[in-house]
Amino acid sequence: MRLDKFLKVSRIMKRRTVAKAACNGDNILVNGKISKPSTEVKEGDKLEIHFAKSVLKIKIVDLRSTIKKEEALGMYEIIEES
Repeated sequence: MRLDKFLKVSRIMKRRTVAKAACNGDNILVNGKISKPSTEVKEGDKLEIHFAKSVLKIKIVDLRSTIKKEEALGMYEIIEES
């Protein structure tokens, strides 16, 4: 699954265009490497997302193309939040 789609489906980011902008701004690392919106992610990958004043580190647990809002938190587990 594409990184920008995962961020949108998992509800980490509200819109896919916002996810694309974050990826193009070098704000998201996949397994320690700067990534593009088209980067393919798989279960077990670790993401580091840099927001304005915080950093969110997560591990991808499940990949689905569609999911209910209540179940979206099950797609990843939070490793660290600062």
